[in-house]
Amino acid sequence: MLVGKAGKRGRKSSVWRGVPRWARICTVFGTVLVVLSGAVLVGTEALMARYEGAVGKADLFGDQAAGAQPKKSDIKGPLNILLVGIDPRTPTAVPLADSIMVLHVPASMDRAYLFSLPRDLYVPIPPFKRANFNGETTKINAAMSFGSKVPGANPDAARGFELLATTVQNVTGIKRFDAGAIINFTGFQKIVDAMGGVDMYVEREVKSEHKQPDGKPRPGKTYGEGYVGPQAVYKKGNQHLSGWQALDYVRQRYPKNGVPDSDYGRQRHQQQFVKAMVGQAFSADVVANPLKLDKVLRAAGQSLIFNGRGSSVVDFGLALKDIRPNTIQMIKLAGGELKNSRGVYLGEQFQADVPDFFTALHNEQLDPFLLEHPDFVNKTK
Repeated sequence: MLVGKAGKRGRKSSVWRGVPRWARICTVFGTVLVVLSGAVLVGTEALMARYEGAVGKADLFGDQAAGAQPKKSDIKGPLNILLVGIDPRTPTAVPLADSIMVLHVPASMDRAYLFSLPRDLYVPIPPFKRANFNGETTKINAAMSFGSKVPGANPDAARGFELLATTVQNVTGIKRFDAGAIINFTGFQKIVDAMGGVDMYVEREVKSEHKQPDGKPRPGKTYGEGYVGPQAVYKKGNQHLSGWQALDYVRQRYPKNGVPDSDYGRQRHQQQFVKAMVGQAFSADVVANPLKLDKVLRAAGQSLIFNGRGSSVVDFGLALKDIRPNTIQMIKLAGGELKNSRGVYLGEQFQADVPDFFTALHNEQLDPFLLEHPDFVNKTK
């Protein structure tokens, strides 16, 4: 507890100091959810209605299909929010979960913990009758594609989310998600550009597998897999990235391009990007500029499908208004390769102490757990 000189309890300096009053009642939820984190945008009635109308809605947990009535009540912690990033190619292509993150908000509702599940995590995916799926043990990102299949129609990402949510609950021991969101990765570019770019720290030089220095796609090889031609390069240090650069950077995962820890490195870069986006969204340059703020919010809403299980995105915004960029703790869950008896790679598996992390989460004991296990704390710079 902080104590001031007069013996009173100290208070944190407000991030809104110097920002107009109309903006002080705004925090940035849509943007943060879209970038896989937990702050919230709330504003005047007109602004809330405009933003709420822009956010996509779907039955992500099968509540409506099961005939459940939405439960409307005050949002109280602890909360668990599932955030899934997809990179859709065509309406007929089954979606894969390219990024799976869980935001845990403790009962105090003033901070959050963000952790990723490796998309290659080898797990049992349970049966799912709605998609005629009988169950299979394979990589976790396939759960969304299995669940999304609709006989005689295009795949349904919301239905795929439902099966993925059940799978993640089984893996983590989380009994119920309080909210969920599907984030369209291509929407990142619009959000970053609406903010005027994002400032973030690039931990080591990374070369793009997919993009040329001007942002155009690299041509594929005439024979065989892969690409040819010059590559976009992200130098080590503090960088200001445009929308296409930020999206391209957080997609990289190959050691040959400067990411030696592969998908774990990509998870870390995504979390670093999340924190940078939160900081940018909270900056006076955004919240004190009505035109820029409106542009950012509409880009965020158009990139998001949200389900609050009876509560709106604005309801969650009000509930999570005290979360700040420096109160979001990034978590890394260590893992390694899993091979069968013939040495064939099956996917990833968690290290032995990861289940203890999930137990600590369930028991609201994450702070003491992280003190004893500092290797679970992911660096953001």
